[in-house]
Parts: sequence; structure tokens; C-alpha cells
Amino acid sequence: MLVHPQFDPVAIHLGPLAIRWYGLMYLLAFVLFMVLGRVHARRRPELAWTGKDIDDLLFYGVLGVVIGGRLGQVLFYEPGHYFSHPAEILAVWKGGMSFHGGFLGVLVAVALYARRLGKSFWKVTDFIAPLVPLGLAAGRIGNFINGELWGRPASPDLPWAMVFPQVDAAPRHPSQLYQAGLEGLALFVLLWWFAGRPRPRAAVSALFLMGYGVLRFVAEYFREPDEGIFGLSYTISMGQWLSLPMVLAGAALLAWAWRRPASGNG
Repeated sequence: MLVHPQFDPVAIHLGPLAIRWYGLMYLLAFVLFMVLGRVHARRRPELAWTGKDIDDLLFYGVLGVVIGGRLGQVLFYEPGHYFSHPAEILAVWKGGMSFHGGFLGVLVAVALYARRLGKSFWKVTDFIAPLVPLGLAAGRIGNFINGELWGRPASPDLPWAMVFPQVDAAPRHPSQLYQAGLEGLALFVLLWWFAGRPRPRAAVSALFLMGYGVLRFVAEYFREPDEGIFGLSYTISMGQWLSLPMVLAGAALLAWAWRRPASGNG
């Protein structure tokens, strides 16, 4: 069995300033967005995205991710704790960010951005969908470094079963790495390929919804479930409850997109 290395959550000390690994992973995610956005714009010049457009979009996206992600963690997963300790709501550097909350926050930010620039909402979401998964992978690696969101108990015979000493002595699935591989790398490969040629408007966005929802639903079977607002459940976890609407909405959006092929994204 492997043992979690118990990394120091602080990557760099600069006098009184402590730079945490979790924050660095978010920084890496934003850098990847900028780099991939420019590569995607060059391979699809007909989409007419400039570097400035991407930088402006990132600014809106960062606000949506941070505000929405934190509020999602507070409301969906740990309302009791944060309502009892409201000052900790602002302590984002300690971790605790909900993807689904961040996703909703980004949707609001994108709507504001699209309205400001006079762009179609779906044109914006189709462009950013393939840029997101590698950032999600970086976030899950940050979870692994922090030793949080650990997996369910696993067989000791599993070669990569891992003990998280801060939890107990039981071998567990390193579910953070599973999620980095599924919601991160696998989803990135799928979306990067799919968005590489013209598709009906909203089709790329629909595939992101379906792909993330399905892969997250599967990964939750290996992750210790969070209590969430519906209470602790080993049958359907909070993450799975929140992923189901994504899958259904993605399927409906994909059907709608392919019924109107004349409105392609390129």
C-alpha cells in the first residue's frame, strides 16, 4: 500500500506571506486557460477570438469561479459549518471550492461578458468548454496535495491503494487523482478533438455538460461522499445529485443543437 506523503500545504514562504499549493493550482489553471485559448483561437481563426478577448473573458471567469465555487461549497456541502463559522467563508486559501458552484458562477460571468461584447452566449461557452478541463485537473491535484476529498476504502490488494494518515489507517482510493484523469485529462482530449472543427452552435457546450456530468458521477463511486444538504448518503452522493442535471441538460442541449445545424459555431 502507498501512504499519502502529507505535503506541506504551503508551497513557498516569503516572509509573512505563505503561498499555498492550492492557490498555485488555481493560478496554473488560469494560465492554462490563457495559453490554450490562444492555441484554440489560432486553429479556429474563423471564430474571431483575439488575445484581448481571452484575457477579458478570463477576468470574468476568475470572479465567477472564486465567488460561485466558494458559495457552492458553503450552500451545497457544508452549510452547517459555515453558518456557524461565517468568518471562514472568506478563507478560500484553505481550500473548499465546489465545482458545481463555480460552474454556475462562470455561467453568470459569461452571460455578463457576452452581453457586454454583444456576443452570443453559446458562442462564448463553446469556445471556453475545451479550455476548462485541464484547469479542473490542476484543481484535483491541489486536492491531492492538501490530502482532502479522499477516496472510499479500497482493497489492500489494489496496487495504488493509499492510506491517508490524517483520516485513518484504512487503504483508500486516491480519488482526487481519478478525478484529475477523468474530469481533467479524458474530458480535455474529448472536447479538444470535438471543438477542432465546426459544430452546431451549443454542441460543444452540451458535450461538456454531458461529459463532465457522467465522468463525475462515475468518479463519485470511488470518493468518500460528502454530507451535503441532503445528508450523508452512500447510494447517491451530493456530487452525483448535482451532476445529474448537467447530464440531462447536456443531452437536451445537444439534441437542440443538432436540430439547427445552420447555426454552427464556425
